[in-house]
Amino acid sequence: MPWNKHDYPVSMKNLEPRVRNKAVEIANALLEEGYEEGRAIAIGTAQAEKWNEDHPAGEEGQSKHASGRSDDEHDEHKDKTSRSRSGRGGDADVHVVTHEDGWALKVEGKDKPLSTFGSKKEAMDEAEDYASKHDVHAIVHGKDGKIESNRSYS
Repeated sequence: MPWNKHDYPVSMKNLEPRVRNKAVEIANALLEEGYEEGRAIAIGTAQAEKWNEDHPAGEEGQSKHASGRSDDEHDEHKDKTSRSRSGRGGDADVHVVTHEDGWALKVEGKDKPLSTFGSKKEAMDEAEDYASKHDVHAIVHGKDGKIESNRSYS
């Protein structure tokens, strides 16, 4: 079940709202990728705390994301991305994730990989090409599912 800023796991109740919202976002993405709920919560929380350390809020409470967008601009971009996930194509980010065949390239919000690769390097190269052509982010995950990099090609 996807969580939101009003309905989230009890273990996230003591997180600052900004960190909690990021943890919910990450945990939901991991659930979509097939992670078990408890694991998604743990990874989401850990990654959100690291993200908070790496991306402190700006002087007006706005943080900048890897894309250079502020929180508000990022949320607007996410809204557009969410609308594109309805099957019309569009600007959904692409992820490099582990797969039974090695590594896979998956469009955010889709269960089936676009393609699979024997090596992570091949998957990353394809992700870069895809992201450039579609004006989206290429998000690379490690074997443990943690996000290693998030590059904008817009």
